[in-house]
Amino acid sequence: MVHTEKQKSQVKAEEQGAEQSEQQTAQPERQFGGKEEGPEILATPGEEELRRELDETRREIEEHRDRTLRLAAEFENYKKRMERERATMLKYAEEQILRELLTGMDNLERALEQGRTTDNIQGLLAGVEMTHLGLREILKKFGVTPVESAGKPFDPNIHEAVAMEASCDATANTVLTEYQKGYLYKDRLLRPAKVIVCNGPPRER
Repeated sequence: MVHTEKQKSQVKAEEQGAEQSEQQTAQPERQFGGKEEGPEILATPGEEELRRELDETRREIEEHRDRTLRLAAEFENYKKRMERERATMLKYAEEQILRELLTGMDNLERALEQGRTTDNIQGLLAGVEMTHLGLREILKKFGVTPVESAGKPFDPNIHEAVAMEASCDATANTVLTEYQKGYLYKDRLLRPAKVIVCNGPPRER
């Protein structure tokens, strides 16, 4: 069959129209999320650096947090250990002085034993005096010293008056006799001295 020029032009136009129709049909798929995807967004060098700094900062924060928790736990353990040691020291604070006093107790027991088996009173008295001197030295070693009383002005801070007596040999308000010895522990009164105080000369009758 022989086609005329007019028929050839009509066939070509129909083929071009069909091709345009296919292209228009496929284009929406590309525009509205079909198989074709958009360009991949890549991080810039500045963003990568910021991300690394952020990760490093988080790691440092975590390390500081762990270190703080460990220090807090160690400090709590230290406080508990110090409290236990302090309680133990307070509980046995008198141990050293008591150990020293045991020597005086031994000497007294030996003096008593000697007194039961001998009539030598002078020897017994000498032994007791030595024991007394040893006890005073022990007390002095631990800061315990006797209060000076006899012949001293009465001081209510360290003396306790148990009686008042008249005397021509002492002025008023002076300690005449020490009834019971007082003691100081370092700079603190351990026990006041019980004394008899002069209240002046005897009254004439």
